[in-house]
Amino acid sequence: MIPYLFLFAYFAVVLGCLWKLFVKAGKPAWAAFVPVYNIIVWLQISGKPWWWVFLFIVPGVNLLMFIIMNVNISIVLGERDFKDHVIMTFFPWVKIPQVVFSDKAYVGPVPVAQRKRGMLGQWGDAILFAVIVATVFRTYTFEAFTIPTPSMEKSLLVGDYLFVSKLSYGPRLPITPMTFPFTHHTMPLTVSTPSFVNWFSQPYRRLPGFGSPQRGDALVFNFPEGDTVVANFQNQSYYQLVRDNGRNKIHDPNFRLPNMVGDQQVQMPMGDILVRPIDKRENYIKRCVGIAGDSLEVRDGYVYIDGVKEKFYDQAQFGYDAELKANINDRGEKMLKEQYNVSMGDLSGTPTRGVINIALTKEQVPLMEGNAFFGPLTRQNHPKGYTGSGHVLPYFPNDPQYDWSEDNFGPIYIPKQGATVQLDLKVLPLYKRIIDLYEGNDLEVKDGTIFINGLAATSYTFKQDYFWLMGDNRHRSQDARFWGYVPHDHVVGKAVLVWFTKDPYTGIRWKRLFTLVK
Repeated sequence: MIPYLFLFAYFAVVLGCLWKLFVKAGKPAWAAFVPVYNIIVWLQISGKPWWWVFLFIVPGVNLLMFIIMNVNISIVLGERDFKDHVIMTFFPWVKIPQVVFSDKAYVGPVPVAQRKRGMLGQWGDAILFAVIVATVFRTYTFEAFTIPTPSMEKSLLVGDYLFVSKLSYGPRLPITPMTFPFTHHTMPLTVSTPSFVNWFSQPYRRLPGFGSPQRGDALVFNFPEGDTVVANFQNQSYYQLVRDNGRNKIHDPNFRLPNMVGDQQVQMPMGDILVRPIDKRENYIKRCVGIAGDSLEVRDGYVYIDGVKEKFYDQAQFGYDAELKANINDRGEKMLKEQYNVSMGDLSGTPTRGVINIALTKEQVPLMEGNAFFGPLTRQNHPKGYTGSGHVLPYFPNDPQYDWSEDNFGPIYIPKQGATVQLDLKVLPLYKRIIDLYEGNDLEVKDGTIFINGLAATSYTFKQDYFWLMGDNRHRSQDARFWGYVPHDHVVGKAVLVWFTKDPYTGIRWKRLFTLVK
């Protein structure tokens, strides 16, 4: 509440002082209190183009524009020292009244003929303009994204650089607009220092787009379980860490767990427990296999929608176990890549002995039969009740009432905005996180009765659409089978174009440059 009072105080100071500035500049005092027109007049007396008014309505950019215009108050009243501009930037609610109500006369913007800027000033203007343009572009049109893991192979490969369209589903307005430019959630060269101001946020809103997520789309979204993060284990789900180790240990700064640092596994402490708003959670990319209103089930690894087997994506991979018949040296590695399109990243296990797991598409399976390295292939297919993952209740809804596995899962209903489901203690685990966290209700269970916002509830009506997302590399993907539904307000955009790609082993993949994402 207090931060909002400071923000309100700032705007009250600006509006209360503009009339005095306008009078000094020979403009009518009443103009200071007319929305939009006051900005136009302010720009005019500051020597700025009228069209800058549109930058004031762009969330995120508008905050930067107010800082720029605050500094211009000092300039047009004759204060042109760097230190005055710094004070105006960081303490506007103090500096603006001091300057405006002083005896300083309006002198106007610096005439063009006198604007002899040094190299530093010229570069500063260029950088500021570039920051504004880039912020508008990446927030409302397209944003670059990198594929860091093999969860989408062979559709999207590690080392692919994508353009993600914000226009496909409508640009999401910034929920936390006060952010350091070109960062996501953490300041550069730090592990846990936030790059955003958490106390100032806006309600979720989305501009109109060209459509809504459809089955088959490659969606970029904010990780639903990323609301809470362990600083030194940001690539793992906080909630799964708690299930595996207990909350007390995860919140104990002295408790240590193994983690990879480069190529080495070390015992690391937990670090800070971080809380992140929706738009500052980790960006993930998965395939949309179920949309709002669908009934979804996974049988033997295949997705069924409303009882009908979905199209199997040609590039989707399953895991196959095989006995290793020969060691894979550098020559063998090259042959696997050239003849079978199998890289070392597709192998799981020790490539010198025993049984190895291989991620293969359906086209690769017959090609691999009878090769020199591997024995007969057996597709991985974990039955319901599978407990060999090493984690406690790893599969959604992470409740002992449900014995699902990644290959045999559901059936499950994907919530649709306005749809109503009946609630009981059996059904509640499926929708608990939606009701409580995603849609902001007060949920509790007392003596076997479900209470929502203090009232006994036997049903619930959803406030937004949800989606079910899975990786194309079905046995090497942390996806909805582990953490559940993706809310519509978490959707960032649609992956549309591979603009650059580089294989970690062989270099640039020339044939994939500027290809559309399928």
